[in-house]
Parts: sequence; C-alpha cells; structure tokens
Amino acid sequence: MFNSKNEKMTAEEIHNSSNTIAKGTIVEGNIETFGNIRIEGRVKGNLKSKAKVVLGKSSDLEGNLLAQNAEIAGEVKGTLEVSEVLILKPTSVINGDILTNKLIVESGATFNGNCKMGVSIKEIRIGENGQAKEKPNRPTQSTEGIKPTT
Repeated sequence: MFNSKNEKMTAEEIHNSSNTIAKGTIVEGNIETFGNIRIEGRVKGNLKSKAKVVLGKSSDLEGNLLAQNAEIAGEVKGTLEVSEVLILKPTSVINGDILTNKLIVESGATFNGNCKMGVSIKEIRIGENGQAKEKPNRPTQSTEGIKPTT
C-alpha cells in the first residue's frame, strides 16, 4: 500500500490531524477530512470524517454527518451515520435519524427521529462526491454472460 516510509508517515499524519471550526464561524458547504474535527460554530452542509467528530455546545449542523466516531453536545438537523460509537451529551438536540453501531445517550439529551443500531459498517470514502459505500459481506456474483431464460 505504501511505497516508502515517507508515504506511511504522511498517511499517519493526515489521520492524526485535527481541525477546528471556532464559535462564531459559519461554513456553508460540505466538509470532508481524514482526521479529527471539532466544531463550535455553524455548518450548513454535510460533514464527513474518517476519524472522530466533536460538535461542541455552541455548534449547529444543518446537514448529514458521516464519521467513524462522534460526540455531540450541540444541535443537529440531519442524519447521523456513525460506524462505531455515537455519544449524545446532555446539551445535544438531534432532529433526524441515527444509524450507528453503539449509542450512548446521556441524561438530558434530546433526540427526535428514528434509530438503527448494529448496522453494517460503512466504508467512509473521502473525495468521492460524499458517497458512503457499504463493504460487501461476501463476494458479489457477476451476471455477465448469463442468458435470461424464456
């Protein structure tokens, strides 16, 4: 996968990077990152991370979230898809559906929507038009060369 030590270090640095959107900042558009991201401001668009997303008390997300792990203390209007653990803090307000493997809801959290747990893990792809693709559980069969019966 990596041709040299430098490429491996670069991949590790990217995954361990941290991004912050400060309180009072407004971002309109989709955000994609390989590393962790903390949001205290407002985002109007979809948010995708291959690592952890933290939405602080003052955060406001109008869009969908797709991440490996997430901790929410602010407000979200959209679908949350978290492949591992989603934590809803007491100040969180969620208006939308949740799909996650594990869910921790602290006393005081507000959630209005549907919830599916133990869902199949999705591979988070960065830079591919925001599309998440499920990892196949078994090899897919090709229908090439098969003639329909009449």
